[in-house]
Amino acid sequence: MADRVAAPSPPLPRKRGRERRGLAVAQVTPQDFRPEELLAAVVADLIGDVRHVAVGNASPIPAAAALLARARGGGRPYVSLLGSQRHTFWTDGGRELFDCAGQGRVDVFFLSGGEIDGEGNINLVSIGDYERPGVRFPGSFGSSYLYFVVPKVILFRTEHSKRTLVPRVSFISAPGGSDDNVYRTGGPVALVTNRCLFSFDQERRRFRLQSVHPGHTLAEVIVNTGFEFERPPDVPVTPAPSSQTLRLLRELVAPELAEVYPQFTARVFGIGKPA
Repeated sequence: MADRVAAPSPPLPRKRGRERRGLAVAQVTPQDFRPEELLAAVVADLIGDVRHVAVGNASPIPAAAALLARARGGGRPYVSLLGSQRHTFWTDGGRELFDCAGQGRVDVFFLSGGEIDGEGNINLVSIGDYERPGVRFPGSFGSSYLYFVVPKVILFRTEHSKRTLVPRVSFISAPGGSDDNVYRTGGPVALVTNRCLFSFDQERRRFRLQSVHPGHTLAEVIVNTGFEFERPPDVPVTPAPSSQTLRLLRELVAPELAEVYPQFTARVFGIGKPA
């Protein structure tokens, strides 16, 4: 197939329509979709049939994907959003998340990094000399622990560039793989970026390109990726969200997501508190 794929639809209109659960919902047509809706649909497909999905801080698209997976499954999986009062049973934040994960009660989690390399290692600490770094990131927090104990970790990065997807991370906050004598129940299964979807082979510690998102090209992915990756002879285009998926995102997920991410839902879905 040709490298270039179809361009995404233009931005959604901002007209306010009917109100749902106290929020004004933008009137949009199902064939139009925003990049954030595409990414949420891709991540929801990766979540699959599981019991419990947990989402950390500052993760609106993974949170939308988790709520979409629940809407599709009629209430399954259970979704825990850090920072939410309605979508979590935790009362002590991160500590309870770690306890649940260590007990095998979290099936899917999401991680990102200032840098991600071709072996699935992530860097959340710094770039450059450790004592005098050129760039300082917010820190590892529990990423290395969760990487080891959550069975399905989905890596997510909306900036797909050689600055973020590097040959080798400057500092390993959490390793994508471990030696054979290390007991490990978790690890990366995929990397979703604004340009494409990679799967991850945990035995070979290597990414494989699964699809290129609409509006982007294979050549663009290659030139903006710092690590080597495998790919099929014909790279497919990431499927656009279906009308049903867009309906669930806009009518069910967006109002629920607004509790934790009001600015995101206002920008992407055109909803907010009524005047």
